[in-house]
Amino acid sequence: MMVPVALLLLGALTAVAGPRLLARADWTDREPVVTLWVWQCVVAAVLLCCALSMTLSAAAAWQAVRGHVFATAPSGVVEAYALGTTGPWAAVTAVVLACAGLWSGAMLVREIARARSRHSRERAELLVRAPLLPGEEPADGRLVVLEGDRPDAWWLPGAAPRLIVTTAALRRLKGRQLDAVLAHEQSHAQARHDWLLHCSGALAGGFPQIPVFAAFRDEMHRLVELAADDVASRRHGRLTTALALVELNEDRGVFGPGPTPHAHVPQRVHRLLTAPDRLPARHRLRLTATAALVPVIPVLVALVPSLRALG
Repeated sequence: MMVPVALLLLGALTAVAGPRLLARADWTDREPVVTLWVWQCVVAAVLLCCALSMTLSAAAAWQAVRGHVFATAPSGVVEAYALGTTGPWAAVTAVVLACAGLWSGAMLVREIARARSRHSRERAELLVRAPLLPGEEPADGRLVVLEGDRPDAWWLPGAAPRLIVTTAALRRLKGRQLDAVLAHEQSHAQARHDWLLHCSGALAGGFPQIPVFAAFRDEMHRLVELAADDVASRRHGRLTTALALVELNEDRGVFGPGPTPHAHVPQRVHRLLTAPDRLPARHRLRLTATAALVPVIPVLVALVPSLRALG
């Protein structure tokens, strides 16, 4: 039975070719939302290859699993997979892939638990620095102004999400710059970018030896910022959004000659000022549809023997 092997080879090919093709594409920064979708489809295809290979390997190794997987399938379909001709490698493959799946789930749970713990600490600190008035109830999307010497603004997710801005940011930002910053942060919340960061961080943390997961995490962090910049710039203008980024970050040394942890900020400002043209709507639709087909390929590979038997 070669289907599980073919699926693993397909997953490895997708993991290697997908990031390379995206790195060579000239439209990824112009369409960050489409690029986010393409990356998710690539990683989903890799994970789906592993899941299908695990399922078929387990069906080949154990009769009980085979009975559940092929419970309603005709006998000709079962024979087409040649499940009885496999060696001991089927059980080993199934166990290894199952352990990898459990490990991925554990890493995701750990990532979410860490984020919730961090957000709980931030909310507790927020209540100390900006306590609620008597009789006031926490409200979703409530804007909170904190006294602070550093201009900053961020979104605090949770049961009652808060949009936080410091007094230094209110003094520094001029005109519609504050509106652009708030639109940027609100777009993160509306698109649920935190879940993308959790999932990519869990995969990269759980499997640091696999380059595609590390690239997935790094690109998610970069692309969600570009996507939020685009939302703010469409509402309030590219120049206004770029100036707001400069005002919020110029005191952090991000525009200096040396490397900084926020080196992506000058790139974001340059991108906003150079105003790259968006791809035509037809091109965006074609890229979106093509990416959606990538996870379908492992399913088709897994169904090849059954389709032949039924055909």
